[in-house]
This record gives sequence, C-alpha cells and structure tokens, in this order.
Amino acid sequence: MLSTALHTLRTRWATFVGGFTALSLGVALITVMGLALASAADTPERRPQRFAAAPVVVQGQDTLTVPTPVGDRTHRLARPRPVPAATVTELRRLGTVVQDRSFLVHTAHGPAGLVGHPWSTAAYAPYELRTGRAPKAPDEVVVSGDRTRQGTRIRTTTGTVRVVGTVTTTGSENFENAVFYTDTRAAELSPHSPRLVVEADPAAVRAAVGADTGVRVLTGDARRHADPDPDRDSRELTAMNALFGTAGGVSAFVSVFVVASTSAYSVAQRRREFGLLRTAGATPGQIRRTVTLEALTVGALASATGCALGSLGAPRLAAWAVTEHLAPRWFTIGDHTWPYHLAFWTGLLAALCGVTAASWRAGRTAPTEALREAAADTRVMTRGRLLLGTALLLTAAVTLALALATDPGELLRRKTYTTRPMLLITATALLAPLLVRPLTRLLTWLPARLPGAAGMLVRENTATGARRTAAVAAPVLITVALAGSLLGATATLDGAKAAEARARTTADLVITPAGPDGFDPATLRRLRAVPGVEISPSASSAVYVLEDGTALVRSAATAAEPGPLAATTRIPLTAGRLTDLDDDSIVVNTEWQQHTVGERIDVWLGDGTRKNLEIAAVMPTGTGDNGVLLTPRNAPGAPADRIDARLTDGTDPATAATALRRAVHPTGGTVRTGDAWLRATHPEAARTTRAGFLLVLGIALLYTGIAMAATTAMATTDRVRELAALRLAGATGRQVLRLVAAEALTVVAVGALLGTLVAALGLLGMHGALALLSVPAPFTMPWAVLATVTGACAVLATVSDLVPAALALRRGAARSAGVRE
Repeated sequence: MLSTALHTLRTRWATFVGGFTALSLGVALITVMGLALASAADTPERRPQRFAAAPVVVQGQDTLTVPTPVGDRTHRLARPRPVPAATVTELRRLGTVVQDRSFLVHTAHGPAGLVGHPWSTAAYAPYELRTGRAPKAPDEVVVSGDRTRQGTRIRTTTGTVRVVGTVTTTGSENFENAVFYTDTRAAELSPHSPRLVVEADPAAVRAAVGADTGVRVLTGDARRHADPDPDRDSRELTAMNALFGTAGGVSAFVSVFVVASTSAYSVAQRRREFGLLRTAGATPGQIRRTVTLEALTVGALASATGCALGSLGAPRLAAWAVTEHLAPRWFTIGDHTWPYHLAFWTGLLAALCGVTAASWRAGRTAPTEALREAAADTRVMTRGRLLLGTALLLTAAVTLALALATDPGELLRRKTYTTRPMLLITATALLAPLLVRPLTRLLTWLPARLPGAAGMLVRENTATGARRTAAVAAPVLITVALAGSLLGATATLDGAKAAEARARTTADLVITPAGPDGFDPATLRRLRAVPGVEISPSASSAVYVLEDGTALVRSAATAAEPGPLAATTRIPLTAGRLTDLDDDSIVVNTEWQQHTVGERIDVWLGDGTRKNLEIAAVMPTGTGDNGVLLTPRNAPGAPADRIDARLTDGTDPATAATALRRAVHPTGGTVRTGDAWLRATHPEAARTTRAGFLLVLGIALLYTGIAMAATTAMATTDRVRELAALRLAGATGRQVLRLVAAEALTVVAVGALLGTLVAALGLLGMHGALALLSVPAPFTMPWAVLATVTGACAVLATVSDLVPAALALRRGAARSAGVRE
C-alpha cells in the first residue's frame, strides 16, 4: 500500500498541490499564533520607571480586597485613596516626605499626553537637568525630551507657562512627556495625592504605616506599581491574546474546512480509479489504507513546511503588533517548542479528517457502482453527511433559541458572535450539495432563456456537476459568511449602543472636559451662573458587589443629582422611579443578582467604602453599558466628566452656547449640541477587535484563493475532453473561455448567496437579543464589505478557471478529445 500511495503521489502530484498549499498555510498560521501566545505568557519582569531612584514609595489604598470562603477577591479601585493625613505625619518624623501628583496638561498645539508633576519628584525617576534651571514661579515649567526649547511659551488650559529648563531620563527609556511645575502650583492644579516618596528605612516606614490601613509600602521592583498605568502591559497582552487566539482559532477552523473540502473532492474525483482497483481485487480496507497513507505523507510534508514558514513569520507578526500598538514595546517572540508540536499534529489531524469520510465511502462502494457513479454526479449527498449537517443545523437553532430565552446578553459578547457563525457555516457547507442545484437553476433561470446555448450550458454544467460546484462554492461561502457575521455583528452592536445613547440623551447641549481630570468646582460654579440654563453634572465611578458570596463584581457607575438628571436625560426603567434616588439608595440594572425595588444590598463604593444601600429603581440591561446610578455623595472624589445642559423657555441657544463656552474656556472644555455630541462619541469596535477581524478575513480570503485554484485546477483536468468536444462542435476558443468564466461567476454567486444567508441568520439572532433587551437597533448588514469580498472571490475564481482552461485549449481540440481518463 505504501508503494501504491507513493506512486500515486508522483503521478497525480497536481491533485495534491492545492491541499498541500492550504495545509502548509494553515499550519504556518497556527504556528505563528501559538508562538505569539506562548511569548505573551512569558512576560519579562517590568522594572520601575518613575520611581526607579526612590528609596521607598508609599501608595494610598488603590485595591479593594474582600475576604470570601474561597479566598480573598480583589479589584482595583476606581478612585484610589490618598495616604491618610495621620500616616503622613508619622512618616515625616522618619525623614523627608515628597508628595507625588500626576495630572494631564492640555495645550493647543503641543504633543498629546503631557503629564504634570511637582518638581520635587523629578529626581526619583531619575530625571537630570540638561538645560536651564528648576521652576521657581507659578508660570514656570521644566519639560522632558527635546521637543521644546528653553524660553518657549506654552499656552495651556490653566494659563500660559514659560519653559525654563529641560530634563532627560537616565537609566530608563523615555516613558512619558513630563511637565514639571513648582510643588505649590502642582498642588493647586491637582490637590489629590495618591502616593508619596519617603527617604527613610523601609522597615521603619512599614511600622509607621501599619498593616490594616490598605496603604502599601513599595520598595525594589515593587515600585513599578506606582508607575503611570501599571496595568497597561497586562491589558495590552490580554487584548493581544484575544486577538491572536481568535485569529488562531478561526485559522484552524478555516484550515480544516478548506482542506477537508479539497481532499473530499479530490477523493471523489478518483472514484473511477478506486473502482478499477476494486475490480482488480483490492479490498475496501486496502483502498482506505492507500488514501490514508497518501494523506499522512502529504500532511507530514505540509505540516513540516508550515512549521518552517511559521518560524519565519512569527517575528514579523510580533513587529507588526508592536508597530500598531497592539502589544507592549518589549514584546518579541521567545524560544518555545510546544507551538510547533501543536501546529504539526493539528495539520496532520486536519489532513486525515479531510479524507477519512470520503475514503470510507469509496471503500464501501461496489466496483460496478463506483465505475457508474464516477461518470456523473448522480449521488452527491451521503447519509452520514446529511445527518451531520442536519444535526449541526438543529444544534445552531436550538442553542440560539435557548440563549434568547435564558440570557440574550450572551449573544452580544465577542466570544459568542465570533464562534457561533462557525456552527452554521459548517452545517450549510455540509448541506450545500442539496442546495446547489436549485440555487444554480434559480440564478441561471433568465440567462438560460436568452437566445443562444451559453445560458443553458452554464445552468446544466453547474447543476449537473453539483459536487464540483459545492467544492468551489465552499470557500466563497466561508469567506462571505465570516465577513458578514463578524463585521455585521460589530456594526449592529455599535449601532445599538449609538441608538441607546440617542434615546437616553435629551439635553440641548452637552459639555465635556479636555481630559480625565474632569471639571473643577470653580468651573461648575461658572456654568451654574449662566442664565437660562439648567445643568446636570455627572461623574464616572464604580461600585463593587459580592455575588453568591464568592464573586466580586465591578459595575460602572454614574453619579448625578436625580432631579437635574431626570430633566436632561431619559433613563429607561423597568421598576421604581428615578426621583426616589438619594444618598441611601442606588439604581441597578437587571443583570444584577439582586434587582428588586426596596431590597437593601451591600456594595463597596469607588474608593473602597462599604455601604448598605436600598434599590430605588431598576434599569434594563441594554447592551451592557447601563451600569448603576448613584448620588454624588456615594462617588467620593470623582470629578464631573460630563455636563448635560437644558435650556429654559425663551433662552437663545446661540447665546447660551457662547456663555457656556466662555465658562469652560479656562479648562479647555467642549460645548456641543446633543446631536453633535452623539456623533462625536459614536461607539466603535475596539481597535484590537477590528484588527483581529481583518486578520481573520484576510486569512479566509487567502484560503479562498488557494482552495478555488486547487479545486478548479483538478476540475479542469477532468473537463479537458468536455472542452474539446465544445470546440469540435463549432465553439471558438473565446466562446469556451467565456462559458468557463460564466460558470465560475455562477458558482461564486451560489457561495456568496449561501454565505449571506448564514450571516443574515446570525445577525437576526443578535437583533432578536437586542429587542429582548429593549434596545432599539436597526438590522445592519455590511453590504459594502460583502460586495467587496464577493468581487474578490469572483476575480479569484475567474482567473483560477480561465488559466487552466486556456492552457488546455492550446493543445488542439482533436488531440484533447482523445485524452485518456
């Protein structure tokens, strides 16, 4: 059997090129994704940056820790607490204490991301003065880097400052664009001080701080927790893992799908060969072993090639991820071996899975039946394929119905709308041979009735060769279905969030700050003084609740006075009244475990304070962004980061907008109409999500080209005599090529139609979930993307069909008509 398999590979090598290429690419992609995920898990220890030269850093409580029967549960606080004043007094007895402050500095024309600090903290990075001197007056600053020269005046939202010096970091990379003020001025601009530096013995500092205050004493490498955004790397790695994991999973799915389709068609083409072997005395087991050995040989060679290609592509993927800011700057591919094993054996398994079912079918068929069936596609759907396709279709329908009945919000999660389409795609592809003939006859109904025989030939060739049509349409189906499902899901979800925000916003004007520091009390007083305007400031915070006694859940919170909030927004409620909200109550949503009006619930506020609040009202879950509502007293330290304004009767909108802009001008705030604010803040999918989906679609489109080229090359080989017969019947070479192109476009149309149907069914499920969650959302199909993908598939299919057909026609009709099968 081994010699027979090797001989077959030598003589029919063109049949295996497509499967070999597709499998090599799939293994390469799995290798690349595996190496990226393994390298992301092997993160280097991050060194301190801002306080690399500080002896001891004392960090105010920034983590909530709640003991449970299964261990402590922790969450980072939305509003870290400052170091208690009594503790600061004790620390001053030990040595020098320097309070740190960090705040954004907004300029009209300067670089984004400027961060202000008191000058006394500069030495702890350490920063060294390169030019000029330290700031001495409130309008003097020292800046890092070489973007600004000494003597330059910078206009900021808090006044014009003059650069009196520049600094550079020593022993560390340039991790921020720093602006250093005098200590006094920095305290005025940012009264909140979450941490301080103590020049004293660490043991003495720990003794002074105590163990039960929540304050942390950081020394050595632990000082990195005091750096700006210490969780940035972990967030980027989590997002990158999700991106590569999704791309890797879909790559594996597409790889198995395409290889199985190509291999099954290749085996089906060879049924006459199998029939001859059976007639010569070969047993079904020998035929199955021959096909299996062929798959093992091709799979092993393709997997080894794919692993080699993956080792070359992984460093390039890492560099791309860093360039696109999808990964930390230090991210590189490490030395790992398990991704190679995973990719190699996955590729080998994919090759075996691709031919197992078809080889069993060939082995079961009697010799005379195999010879008879090989001449025409009289039976394209086996009982096993029909049962499996039907079972998957029913599974997709039942799981969708269960999700809609029990937890509609589950359908809005990325993991769900990324993986659920694969079930429906597989079911449709398995049942495609049943759908090919009616669809092709429907699509060619009008061309078949036009004068001439071309339309009739296209209809009969595509309908009669249902196995070939289904094999070529399969990669088009998966590409169009993935494009419509993934991009349509994000577009639908974005549209739902925008509609939800539009339904809630009734304010005439919306005022937003220049940065996360929000509006200070002086600005709020100036806004309240504007005549004819009623304002409703709101602040972003968080609350934490312990569910089932073991899970500490964080919910986004909005803090606002209930009266002005009700006048400027339309909060959807399923129970209770918004006006009942007070300092002893909370408005929750139906996603909370406890959501009955009148119940009391223990929560932790954004600064870690524990409170027992009564549920005053309940909001629907919506798209998941409703969170909870609190009064400002239950969001301590949270600055107002949005102000809704309603104009009283008779107030001129232009005059009011001008007065409000004048009031927020010192802080750089922006005044927009409600519609303009909605357009400016229209929700969009995360950049990593879009990048991952585009990567997936690129992979699918590449596989489409490979699969169509391989399948059409095999099909054209079998159609040489058919094309020659057309030439002998009087058709010109151009007419034959036009016929081949028309057949290719028809097959692409079949695949695109099935893919669009799959995507539409998936999006209808999401639309139903949004309706059950009381979210007004339009049904959104990415028609432009679908048209682009279908056009690309049409070009690939046409070229893949025309090239081998043109080469076959060059041999002459009489010679080609005598070609032996």
